[in-house]
Amino acid sequence: MDDPVNMQSIYLAIVLAPLIGSLIAGLFGWKVGRSGAHWAANIGVAIAFLLSLVVFKQIILDGAPSFDGVIYTWLVSGSGLHLDVGFRVDELTAIMLVVVTFVSLMVHVYTIGYMHDDPGYNRFFCYTALFTFAMLILVMANNFLQLFFGWEAVGLISYLLIGFWFKRESANYASLKAFLANRVGDLGFLLGIAVIYKYFGSMDYSTVFKSAHAIVGQTLSVWPGTEWSVITVTCILLFIGAMGKSAQVPLHVWLPESMEGPTPISALIHAATMVTAGIFMVARMSPLFEFSETALSVVLLVGATTAFFMGLLGLVQNDIKRVVAYSTLSQLGYMTVALGVSAYAAGIFHLMTHAFFKALLFLGAGSVIVAMHHEQDMRHMGGLRKYMPITYWTVLLGSLALIGFPGSAGFFSKDAIISAVEASNIPGASIAYVAVLLGVFVTALYTFRMFFLVFHGEGRMDQHTRDHLHESPWVMTLPLIALAIPSLVAGLMWAGPVLFDHPGVFFGHAIVVLPDHDVLREMAHHWQGPLSFMVHGLMDPAFWLAMAGLAVAYVCYMVRTDLPDLAIAKLGVVYTVLVEKYGFDRFNEFFFVGGGTLLGRFLWQKDVALIDGVVVNGTANAVAWISSVVRYVQSGFLYHYAFAMILGLLCLLGWFVVA
Repeated sequence: MDDPVNMQSIYLAIVLAPLIGSLIAGLFGWKVGRSGAHWAANIGVAIAFLLSLVVFKQIILDGAPSFDGVIYTWLVSGSGLHLDVGFRVDELTAIMLVVVTFVSLMVHVYTIGYMHDDPGYNRFFCYTALFTFAMLILVMANNFLQLFFGWEAVGLISYLLIGFWFKRESANYASLKAFLANRVGDLGFLLGIAVIYKYFGSMDYSTVFKSAHAIVGQTLSVWPGTEWSVITVTCILLFIGAMGKSAQVPLHVWLPESMEGPTPISALIHAATMVTAGIFMVARMSPLFEFSETALSVVLLVGATTAFFMGLLGLVQNDIKRVVAYSTLSQLGYMTVALGVSAYAAGIFHLMTHAFFKALLFLGAGSVIVAMHHEQDMRHMGGLRKYMPITYWTVLLGSLALIGFPGSAGFFSKDAIISAVEASNIPGASIAYVAVLLGVFVTALYTFRMFFLVFHGEGRMDQHTRDHLHESPWVMTLPLIALAIPSLVAGLMWAGPVLFDHPGVFFGHAIVVLPDHDVLREMAHHWQGPLSFMVHGLMDPAFWLAMAGLAVAYVCYMVRTDLPDLAIAKLGVVYTVLVEKYGFDRFNEFFFVGGGTLLGRFLWQKDVALIDGVVVNGTANAVAWISSVVRYVQSGFLYHYAFAMILGLLCLLGWFVVA
């Protein structure tokens, strides 16, 4: 198995298996039928998952050397530019492969039940398997060209998935909004890659990373009279791309709208794939980001803003999926904060744990939605605990992991991030620490607001829905159970090896941290095992803030159910600001949509006046006028023509005599 040729075959199979499954479901769905389509997609993703476990064992458990090689050369230019398809498989890749393929497999299995009666069944499986393929290409890339291909592919397929129910106007609007918001970020990403090629002369990761220290002192002129660090400009441009994919303020507006897609897509996009692409990319680019404290500070402050302010929006949502969506925004902010303080390992670890419990919460929400006959308003739910015990207990575990309850996977990853921010000396760390700490209270409040409204209290649904309430079929509950297990134990098993036992060793050369920024190494001095970490966590303010948020949710939605309305009345302006989502959507619609409409109307009017009126119609009018003049010369009388000839001859003779 250590044979490099065999390992290359495994790497190729991981990528190609979902692609083949997608092609069978999409191109031959009419032939293989619905069952054939879902079997093809599920088997393809299952093969990718099993082979990812093999890679994980080889790289992580057995300590095999990483692989970085070209699989296929696509183009070589005369200037020496090589455009290759290659794989970089190291510790970071191995973790991402397992997370992406496992969550994707659970979503694919769940989809069999959730989309059972949908007429686009085969098309859906084609898209989801293709989406998995695109994410794997992105994760395994060893050069910026392939990274950009995977980056754009997940963006394109997300457009198709969010707008899957294309007969709904809201779905079309949401898919277009996601596509356009990501294009804004991708412009920055593409410019960053262009700067890299200009100053590093290569698209290959290894070459760029090895040359980073030589570029540190170089500057470029963004506009006349200014000098900017090449590394800083490069990192900020790359991070703009991450802001789009990972939905950071102000490019976050697309993610809540993407709830218009089917629930399995919400789990797939928002748990382990598209939204984590930006987090993964910044961690992969740590050899560049470490040389720019300015870029790290930008990353830190953007993440802190997203973590706190997007969490607040979850408090005023009534759609069960949108609560989980704003939770995703907030948790992505936590991951970004970790990247900003150079705790890349903590950010990736939270990415991993978050993938498990967030996929669990989305799929649990989907189970509730199916039971409620596709009702998503939590105000029309309640008391579902006795009807849906498996969904209840698994969602409870996911909720506890989300708020960072001691012992859960989310506890270890989130507490590590908060402690890393507290210990960091990156500019802006003190502001970020307050934001992520307050975010813990907010997270617990909106999470258990949702939990109590959905599963406890009196049922608020109509009688017909109440009479038909029942647990979801096993094909939907089995993935919930499978995701609940790592949501509970992943932190206990892997917090030590990934973060503290040998800081900087677990990820090897996959992640680079300068000594002055290595906050996790400092924290490792106090690591005495998961039990000690849990006991210490009980004394941290994060734990008590989480418990305070849970207690407030219990009082407001289980004991004094009139308190939320009283709070809304007292905080009218604040509530309105939150409901309006800080005005981002209104501003975008007014400034960008409205401005684009006005500009288009202005250009249309100028087109009518200038192009149609002057160029097109003016040309026709000029020809008509000239013709009207010339037609008098063409009289048809012979003596007119003879007179003109004589007159012309006289003019010529006169010119020669004068000359």
